[in-house]
Amino acid sequence: MRESPRYDPDRRDRAERRIDAPPEACFKAWTEAETLARWLPPKGAVARIEALDPVPGGALRMVLRFTDGTAGKAGAHHDVVRARFVTVEAPHRLVIDVDFPSLDPAMEGTMRMDWRFTPEGAGTRVLVEATRVPPGIDPDQHAQGLASSLDNLARVVAP
Repeated sequence: MRESPRYDPDRRDRAERRIDAPPEACFKAWTEAETLARWLPPKGAVARIEALDPVPGGALRMVLRFTDGTAGKAGAHHDVVRARFVTVEAPHRLVIDVDFPSLDPAMEGTMRMDWRFTPEGAGTRVLVEATRVPPGIDPDQHAQGLASSLDNLARVVAP
C-alpha cells in the first residue's frame, strides 16, 4: 500500500520580480556563500552558510536565526536548511530540494524550489516556485518570505 504525500500536490508557492541586473549577476548570487547569506534570508532573519556546493548533487546547509522573535522549525528562534542542488543551468535555472530538520511532523518532507532567471530588457525576471511544501509552512508567510528574499536579491545585485 502506498502512503499518500503529506503535502498538497496542487500547492505552488511563488514569487517573482524584475531585477535591474543581468541573469548572470542574479545566478552568481547563488554561488558565493557570503553573498547568499546577504540576500536569501527573509526580513527578520540572518543566515550562516555552513556548506555551499552549487553543482548537481551538491549541498547547501544554512542556519537561519530569527532576530524578530519568529519561532523556528529547528529551535526556539532558528531554522536549519539542508538542501541538495538538483539542476544547475547557469545562468538561467537552479532547482534545489530542501529539508527542514524538525521534531514537528508538519515540517516533514522535501520541498522543491525552482529558481528561474529570464532576461527581460536590460534586467532579469526572477521567478521562484516551491512545490511539495510541508503543510506546516504557512502559505501567506511563505509568500512574504519569498518576496522578501527577492527584494534582498535586487538590493545586492542591482547597480
